[in-house]
Amino acid sequence: MSQEGLQEARTKMERAGVSAPAIEVFTNFYQQLESGATGVIREDDIDPLDEPTRLADVQVSDEQAREALDKLVVIKLNGGLGTSMGLEKAKTLLEVREGLTFLDLVAKQVISAREHHGARLPLLFMTSFRTDADTKEYLARYPDLTVDGVPLTFLQNQEPKLRADDLTPVEWPADPSLEWCPPGHGDLYPALEGSGVLDALLAAGFKYAFVSNGDNLGAVPDARLAGWFASSGAPYAAEVCRRTVNDKKGGHLAIRKSDGQLILRETAQTDPADMGHFTDEHRHPYFHTNNLWFDLERLRATLTERGSVLGLPLIRNEKTVDPKDPGSTPVIQIESAMGAAVEVFEGATAIAVGRERFLPVKTTNELLLLRSDVYELDEGGHLVAQTDHSPEISLDPEHYKKVDAFAERFPHAPSLREATRLTVEGDWTFGKDVRVVGDVTLDDRGEKQKVPEGTVLT
Repeated sequence: MSQEGLQEARTKMERAGVSAPAIEVFTNFYQQLESGATGVIREDDIDPLDEPTRLADVQVSDEQAREALDKLVVIKLNGGLGTSMGLEKAKTLLEVREGLTFLDLVAKQVISAREHHGARLPLLFMTSFRTDADTKEYLARYPDLTVDGVPLTFLQNQEPKLRADDLTPVEWPADPSLEWCPPGHGDLYPALEGSGVLDALLAAGFKYAFVSNGDNLGAVPDARLAGWFASSGAPYAAEVCRRTVNDKKGGHLAIRKSDGQLILRETAQTDPADMGHFTDEHRHPYFHTNNLWFDLERLRATLTERGSVLGLPLIRNEKTVDPKDPGSTPVIQIESAMGAAVEVFEGATAIAVGRERFLPVKTTNELLLLRSDVYELDEGGHLVAQTDHSPEISLDPEHYKKVDAFAERFPHAPSLREATRLTVEGDWTFGKDVRVVGDVTLDDRGEKQKVPEGTVLT
């Protein structure tokens, strides 16, 4: 039945206009899934990452940095809707601060780097069919953002969700759009190839790519990093950060014992019995930021050599066809992580960067932090930390998980520069000019409460 399921899936993708490279990648993953592959990477099979090169120790001349930046393209992952935060449009359309969205700040960061270094530095967004139109419409306010010969967006692929019982494409007449899913951000590589963008970049004289999540406002174009990567001769590099006790969920790099190869292990690839090691910031002291650098020429050559299939590790994701209905048909979504390409390229490496290059917004906890006075926004769209350490924020998800509910309760972000931790339990609304000092917890009192204007919480 599974062979029939593969053919049904391929036919469905062809009819939907999915590119040939993406279909071949899906086929490879399907065959792995059929053979029983789980993608799990066991702790006994890996060693922790050795001490990587530190950006703080890198020496690059201004000329090297400028030349590398002029051959660089910046790519942002922009396919998500932010549904977990109650959003229905591209997550990057969410206002971060001072009336500016993620898209505004990313555009300003790139334009600022261009002006400062005299570099072309095109900006591309990998969008989905749900975010492409919104992204293009919003970025029309930046008419100078587009670089000749390079599109502003390219679409990530889609693939069928597979029934968990027989691996055939699921059918869901109530909402056929739920029959499809994104293939994870590992789809970056077949999407670049299948869209023609990879060849267009090479034809325009670009050699390097820097890729990061659209919601990570710390992942700014960095000329010194670009110069380091160009001079290293490495085909691929990943940015990593020192872990703290709060960094338990993110993936990490490790060394595979069998061949000494650098690899990426994500949470979904970790056996439950190994989660204690996975989350141990002492055993695995660096986490993977999902800020990546790669050589476009080497990527093109590798894709050609491998028939469009890089061979990234499988991530098997078990869900229901309707994520909101746990009683709907169980399905398997085939996914991969773009950072897993670290094991594809011989000579791939890692570089340890400062925490300022990792400022993602996954929940309203991080959104509150970025809207507070812990950061100042400069003219180049950079969020500049005003303290040595960011406070830990924990907001009651029952009342603050969705952006609208969060905004209603935080019409004004409190001052957090003097805070070490803010924990809000229950339903609290904050007045203007509230200041948090030290470690503060607001307890759930069973009814709505208000922190009056001008209050100092200690």
